[in-house]
Amino acid sequence: MAVNLSKIPTLAKLGDIKGQRVLVRADFNVPLDDAGNITSDLRITSSLPTIKWLLERGAKVILMSHLGRPKGKGVEKEFSLKPVAKRLSELLGFEVKLWSHGSAEQMRGYAMQLVAGRAVLMENLRFHAEEQMGDETFGRGLSTLAEFYVNDAFGTCHRGDASMTWPAKLLKSCAGELVRAEVEAMARVLEKPQKPMLAIVGGAKVKDKLPLLNNLLARVNEVCIGGGMAYTFLKAKGVKIGKSLLDEGSLKTAEAVLLKAKELDVVIHLPSDHVCAKSMDDESAHQVRGDVPEGMAAFDIGDHTAKAFSNAIARAKTILFNGPVGVFEKERFSNGTRAVINAIADATAKGAYSVVGGGDSASAVEQFKMEKKMSHVSTGGGASLTLLEGGSMPGLEALVR
Repeated sequence: MAVNLSKIPTLAKLGDIKGQRVLVRADFNVPLDDAGNITSDLRITSSLPTIKWLLERGAKVILMSHLGRPKGKGVEKEFSLKPVAKRLSELLGFEVKLWSHGSAEQMRGYAMQLVAGRAVLMENLRFHAEEQMGDETFGRGLSTLAEFYVNDAFGTCHRGDASMTWPAKLLKSCAGELVRAEVEAMARVLEKPQKPMLAIVGGAKVKDKLPLLNNLLARVNEVCIGGGMAYTFLKAKGVKIGKSLLDEGSLKTAEAVLLKAKELDVVIHLPSDHVCAKSMDDESAHQVRGDVPEGMAAFDIGDHTAKAFSNAIARAKTILFNGPVGVFEKERFSNGTRAVINAIADATAKGAYSVVGGGDSASAVEQFKMEKKMSHVSTGGGASLTLLEGGSMPGLEALVR
C-alpha cells in the first residue's frame, strides 16, 4: 500500500488545544436542489463527532471545504457554502459564520477574532484555482491561520489539493473521527482480514476495476463478479452474452485475471443466469439460464446466481462490497443487488465484518435502507476505491511523518 494506515495519527495525538486555532478540512460537498437547498446532510452530520470533540476541548475551529465544481476564478453563488453554514448552525446550536472570499491578510484578520469553543466556515476553497493545483503558496497561506490541522475529508484524500497536503506538512496534524473510522475499516479489510474473505465486485468496465481486482486477489478466498463487467469475463470464457455490456478491449485482461485467480486458488463466481431484456426500459424482462439470447442484454443476475452469491457471502468472515450486481435503480433489475445486500446483512449479524466501499454500492445500501446493518459504509467513493486498489492517497500520506 502507498501509505501505512497504522501510522496515521488520530485526535488523541493533538495534545492541549484549549484556546488554540484548529484548521479542519471537511467534506461538505453536499447535494443541492435547483433552489440551493441541501437534499442530504449526511456529509455534514458525519463530521460532527470531530467538530464537537474539538469544541468541547476549547478549540477555535476553522472549517474548510469545497462544494461542486466552480471554475476557480472567484465567487460563483451557486457553489457557495452558505447553505452548509446555515445547517451547521442548526446542528451546533450557535451561528457558524461564513468567511467571505478574501485575501490571505483578510483571512488572518478573521482568525485573530475567533472565540474559543466556537466554529467558523471558510467559503468554498475551489473558488481559488490554486486549491486543486496543490499550490504551495496557497497551502502555506491556509497554514498561517491556525496552530493545528485535522483532516476529516476522507472523500478527498486521494486528491493532492493544497488544503489536503500543505497544512498537514506544516502544522501539528492528525486525522479526524470520520477519516479514522474509514482508515480503520479499510485496514481491517486490506491488512489483516479475518478469513475466509470475500469480495463482491461490480461496475461497468473491467478496466475500471482491474487495479482493485489485482490488489484483492492476493487477499481474498472468493470473488463474486456482477454488473456489466461480468459479461466481459463471461465472453472471455466463451459464453454468449447477446447485447450485454462488453468491454472488448479488456477481454485479454479478463482472461489474465481468471488465470491469476486459478493460480492463487481463489474461487471466482460469475453469473450463470440473468435477467434479460431488449433494453433497459423493456418491461418484459425475464430470467434466462446460460447464454444470453441474441438481441437481448442482461441487466441483473438471476435467482440461481443470487443464491450462489449469497451462499458465498454466508461462508465469509470478511466481506467487501464494491459495486452493485445489476441496474438496481430500476425495480425490475434490483432483485440481485437486494439479495446480495440482504445476505451481507445476515452475515454481519452473525459476526462477519462487512465494508461497503464505493459510491454506487453505498447508494444501493441506502436505497434498500440497510446501511445500519453493515459494519462500515464508506463515505468516499473515489477515495475508498483508490485506497482499496493500493493507490496513492496524498491526503493521508501527508499526515504520516
